[in-house]
Amino acid sequence: MVSRKKTPFRNTFSTSRIKDLDPDEILLDAENLPRFNTDQFEGRIEKPISVRTFAIFGFAVAVIFFIFLSKAFLLQAVHGSDYFAKSENNHLHDTVLFANRGIIFDRTGMKLAWNEPAASSSDFNLRAYTDLPGLSHAVGYVSYPSKDSSGFYYDTSLSGEDGAEQYYNDTLSGQNGTRIVEVDASGNMQSQNVEQDPVDGKNLTLSIDAALSSEMYTAIASLAKSAGYTGGAGVIMDVHTGEVLALTSYPEYSSQVMTDHTDSALIKQYLADKNNPFLDRVTNGLYTPGSIVKPFIATGALAEHVIDPSTKILSTGSISLPNPYDPAHPSVFKDWRAQGWVDMEHALAVSSDVYFYEVGGGFENQKGLGITMIDTFMNLFGFGDDLPGGFFAGTAGTIPTPAWKAANFNGDAWRIGDTYHTAIGQYGFQVTPIQAVRADASLANGGILLTPSIIKGGDGSPGIDLHLDQNNLNIVRAGMRLAVTEGVAGVVNAPYVDVAAKTGTAQLGARKQFVNSWVTGFFPYQNPQYAFAIIMEKGPVANTMGATYAMRQTLDWMDANRPEYLGISQ
Repeated sequence: MVSRKKTPFRNTFSTSRIKDLDPDEILLDAENLPRFNTDQFEGRIEKPISVRTFAIFGFAVAVIFFIFLSKAFLLQAVHGSDYFAKSENNHLHDTVLFANRGIIFDRTGMKLAWNEPAASSSDFNLRAYTDLPGLSHAVGYVSYPSKDSSGFYYDTSLSGEDGAEQYYNDTLSGQNGTRIVEVDASGNMQSQNVEQDPVDGKNLTLSIDAALSSEMYTAIASLAKSAGYTGGAGVIMDVHTGEVLALTSYPEYSSQVMTDHTDSALIKQYLADKNNPFLDRVTNGLYTPGSIVKPFIATGALAEHVIDPSTKILSTGSISLPNPYDPAHPSVFKDWRAQGWVDMEHALAVSSDVYFYEVGGGFENQKGLGITMIDTFMNLFGFGDDLPGGFFAGTAGTIPTPAWKAANFNGDAWRIGDTYHTAIGQYGFQVTPIQAVRADASLANGGILLTPSIIKGGDGSPGIDLHLDQNNLNIVRAGMRLAVTEGVAGVVNAPYVDVAAKTGTAQLGARKQFVNSWVTGFFPYQNPQYAFAIIMEKGPVANTMGATYAMRQTLDWMDANRPEYLGISQ
């Protein structure tokens, strides 16, 4: 028997590729695999985290640490003191203590603007106004302090926006105070301390009589609505102190609405109104004056000895000047009616245009003032110039002159007809009601041009002595009185007071289809105390009711309610 020699087992794989088997790898077989819970990581081979992963993670941690360390250095070492101060103040808040605004009174002691507590948790009192009409432009309105979206005040002022509220804002405002409040991190108040007490504003007493101003407004508004005027204004001024007794402008806005700013529809209506209720027509309304300038032309003519006051001029209804370019068509300048023979007093009484054409510009044997002297005398009485700085400072207006015409009409030459039209208050003439009443006051008080004041007792501004001849002023005043008793201003011929007045009707429009209606003057005639001016703006030319009707209604109210203003003993 041949025995076979056993050959030892020979591993054909390199020993370098043999590795030890872990017990879990032995158990990992296809038969058992389905029974492993893979959600618990059973049946998965775990592998150790590589050194590379640890290196990347360590580097990232180091970078983040470096960034935090750098930021900490900046916050503490570089900006530490700044942030420390801010952190200290984070729990201290300044709270505004609002000052109460001063109260506005009229001359009789009536409140026109005052303060009322807010219904909600407002930090300041709200402004309230009288509901009498006609006072908005005199009193004005205010705007309230404003907060940002976080509830902090970025505007701490309660500011006047018009009228006395605006002009005397510094007097009325006072000075706000400050309270320091300490709060914790949650914003809860820990303590508080007043650093500065508020100082309330001062009260203000105006020169106006609110009830009188309101009555004048009602008379103007009623006439405007019934006769078709687009607006109007009125003013009454003390001829000795310059205190304005009544002041109103139609149409107007509501001081309460503009202050509360809650009725947006009505405010939009104000803004869209073509008749501009925000325009204070007393100080900034410019109007062609018409015949109300004739007393000042007369004063100038007497001062320059252009005419003797007793000299009569014939008005047949017009005068004519030869036309050198077309002899068949002379230049005709019409009177508003044939007046016959009139001296200066009667020329003022009936408002003769022909008389003032001739004394203004000259005609045939009658010499005239001429445009240079007309400009000089009108300016003397305050026309064509700004009023001295104050509450009533407004638009200057215009006195037509050759220089004005050249500037506005491409160098066109001045003609005698331009002088004629200027002498009766037409052409480019424009004045304001406050200028008109100031000028009439100077006629009434003997030639002192005053600065109007809205403060009771006046503001102490001295008047300007115009150095006018008193005899000449007596003649002019007599003519204005005659206009009331026998002439064009008969509507204001009241039985309870002697009034001197001058009316004016200025034609407007391309077809002269509109008119401005004026009445100016003073009362009582023998011992003048007050001057007045009323303008009714842009009414139809066919209308027969003018400014004298509004003034008569105002006088009637004074007779019944304020007889002391008329010089009547109670």
